[in-house]
Amino acid sequence: MAKRKSMQDDACPVARSLDLVGDRWSLLLVRDAFDGIRRFSDFQRNLGVARNILSDRLATLVEAGVLAVQPASDGTAYQEYVLTAKGESLFPVVVALRQWGERQLFAPGEPHSQLLTTATKQPLAPMLPSNAAGQVVQSHDTFVNKLPHDK
Repeated sequence: MAKRKSMQDDACPVARSLDLVGDRWSLLLVRDAFDGIRRFSDFQRNLGVARNILSDRLATLVEAGVLAVQPASDGTAYQEYVLTAKGESLFPVVVALRQWGERQLFAPGEPHSQLLTTATKQPLAPMLPSNAAGQVVQSHDTFVNKLPHDK
């Protein structure tokens, strides 16, 4: 299989982000890490992903500083994968994808998993982009300031 072209030098932040976490396995690994999964075997069991793909994606996320490897918290010889501050900062991305999926990919009343707050046991309010004054912004209210060398 041909290796895809890297976008890590692209001037677009979306392209660079997708270069790292844009395939389904990487973002699902991040989602599972938010859900408390830490061990290779648990990621594999939960996702049903092939060992070689899982190993590759975990190594990539560790190299990029999204996950870190540490000794198992139970004192066994295993290692665990934990979110770093960089990985934790992906939480709004995962929530935004979840909320979009809830609105767009499920029929009314169709059951699905829910993300609830620990304190209130209630769903999170919808995430909406806002400007510095806190006003909700729609796509038609924005533009991309392209750099001269941007393609």
